[in-house]
Amino acid sequence: MQNTTDTTKEQERTELHRAIWQIATDLRGSVDGWDFKQYVLGILFYRFISENLTSYINEDERRSGTKDFDYAKLTDKKAEFGRADTVKEKGFYILPSELFSNVRSKARNDANLNETLTKVFRNIEKSAKGSDSENDLKGLFDDLDVNSNKLGATVEKRNQKLAKLLDAIGDLGLGNYYDNTIDAFGDAYEFLMTMYASNAGKSGGEFFTPQEVSELLACLATVGKKEVNKVYDPACGSGSLLLKFAKILGKENVRIGFFGQESNITTYNLCRINMFLHDINYNHFDIAHGDTLIDPKHWDDEPFDAIVSNPPYSIRWEGDSNTLLINDPRFAPAGVLAPKSKADLAFTMHMLSWLSTSGTAAIVEFPGVLYRSGAEQKIRKYLIDNNYIDTVIQLPPDLFFGTTIATCIIVLKKSKKDNKTLFIDASAEFVRGGNKNKLTDGNRAKILQAFTKRADMGHFAKLVSNKTIEENDYNIAVSSYVAQKDTRETVDIKKLNAEIKGIVARQNELRKAIDEIVADIEGRPN
Repeated sequence: MQNTTDTTKEQERTELHRAIWQIATDLRGSVDGWDFKQYVLGILFYRFISENLTSYINEDERRSGTKDFDYAKLTDKKAEFGRADTVKEKGFYILPSELFSNVRSKARNDANLNETLTKVFRNIEKSAKGSDSENDLKGLFDDLDVNSNKLGATVEKRNQKLAKLLDAIGDLGLGNYYDNTIDAFGDAYEFLMTMYASNAGKSGGEFFTPQEVSELLACLATVGKKEVNKVYDPACGSGSLLLKFAKILGKENVRIGFFGQESNITTYNLCRINMFLHDINYNHFDIAHGDTLIDPKHWDDEPFDAIVSNPPYSIRWEGDSNTLLINDPRFAPAGVLAPKSKADLAFTMHMLSWLSTSGTAAIVEFPGVLYRSGAEQKIRKYLIDNNYIDTVIQLPPDLFFGTTIATCIIVLKKSKKDNKTLFIDASAEFVRGGNKNKLTDGNRAKILQAFTKRADMGHFAKLVSNKTIEENDYNIAVSSYVAQKDTRETVDIKKLNAEIKGIVARQNELRKAIDEIVADIEGRPN
């Protein structure tokens, strides 16, 4: 029986998704869906940090005895007194006149609304200048162009669209962020990303990770743990994989924080926004911009206890054309670099290098890395011979947005209890939902059970010695070790032969009857 809380959550979530969908339907107009998402997310983020800051200041003042205090009604002059302390704690500051609710209330009559919003966004970013949070706020509104012709051909039309957006986002039933039974702002973010996920991979090899896959990866990386020091994703995209640790463990149980790097500037901005929308404070995350393979930004933060990633599939990288990389401590141990045309195992080596001795890494991989020859085979040899590969999981096809490829997961550990590798064939673990396959709670539970049990399960899991893998030329494709279930119908030979004899006898009877009929017609004696 579903409890009341779960029912309430689903009702809130359904209503939220319906409202967001309606915003897109009513207001998008000629704006491309992927671009329109930026406007909705930007305004949603603006509302969130306004309400987050107001709640923080109000709670503090009311605890001090001012029961009817409302920061939104304060004058800007009086509000300035609290700026320094608030920036130190929250990482940013917004004057009362620039709060979402106050700007929205005047928006319809503000002929310069675009300029007002530009100023507000600039001031929010400037509020962090010179503080520890400067890099976390810098450029967060860069993709929210309120002066774009996409919104309307004239300033008046653009402002009309912006005013409608403010009203629509303001009307979303997100409630008080302390009282909501769902992570409403974070949920709104994830729904928006999913809405436009088919366009998420605007550069080659980038595919948005479905929520249920993100959750599986986080669960694999935290089996048997109630807390971790640091979590890391070297190709973090919008940050959804990292934030699953907050859901599974609780953000307070990721003690030091969330770390990630992203090369795409737009997605990098989205990731930082996503952290804020899930109420991860600026001092509890460090998201960097740049190419992780060539210019990693977290040398001073590694090693990491839990690493999850869905790196870009078979993307090109410098490889052996950069003579410095073969001596890079992340790649050198394998004695060879991943092919220039396929960086998959370069990401794998990077993650292994930055994994703590007691940590776990769960990585989505393109299936080709499991069996291709050449440099990739040599890297697999290094991984197997040094007993770093804990588990290989074959996933169903058509899980990811933008591709139908049947991907796999490689789980890495530096401190295994045996010299074996577990292979799990989860290719049939899915349900069809809409136009994509999905992992259900039951599917994930079955995979995690096999992962935890670490034993043979007929046609599903096989524990294989590393010696056997060596003898198989370091092929680690799941199909090479887990026998497929024979779904062919079993045939009873004796029964089949009896049926054939019956058919033959019947045929003889029919031939005799036909001969008699023909003879009768021709007037011949039978």
